[in-house]
Amino acid sequence: MQAWQFLAENNFGDTRSGGLAGPMGLLIIVLLAIATVLLIRNMTARIRRLPAEFPDPDKPATSSDGGHSDGGTEAESRR
Repeated sequence: MQAWQFLAENNFGDTRSGGLAGPMGLLIIVLLAIATVLLIRNMTARIRRLPAEFPDPDKPATSSDGGHSDGGTEAESRR
């Protein structure tokens, strides 16, 4: 047997029996697509809940909460 004949042989088993690779691949692709859509929806909802601007960490905090000294922020009091 020559080298090219050895390399041309199908050593991966019978590819016609069973026929499960196509449907299984389709199922995996559909499941990945569904997971991707759900992740994108979740991330979009979380991004929309973020504030438009974050406070500057370099600025000192000012007491402009109307005299309340409970230490909580406005976002915590809304929950």
